[in-house]
Amino acid sequence: MSSWARPTEAGTLISVWVVPGAHRTEIAGVQGAALRVRVAVPAEGGRANRELVGLLRKRIGAPVDLASGSRSRHKTLLVSGAACAEVVRALDPTLPG
Repeated sequence: MSSWARPTEAGTLISVWVVPGAHRTEIAGVQGAALRVRVAVPAEGGRANRELVGLLRKRIGAPVDLASGSRSRHKTLLVSGAACAEVVRALDPTLPG
């Protein structure tokens, strides 16, 4: 499947490396075993976390919650209501469309 997404009983866990304060919010590729995401807001008061979760919810079309890493650039997010393959198709920067 993918090095940054794995299925669990609760849903799909996504490993993300976040770059706050970027020029725009976007999925920027894969960094090691994490999806690299740039967010166009600073990491102040949870703004970058909210921007990240919002982007992923919009792209996947399913509930996304921060599971760990609220104060770190490396975060784990839980996607409920979408299979791991669906999540990868929605987010993988190497796949078309």
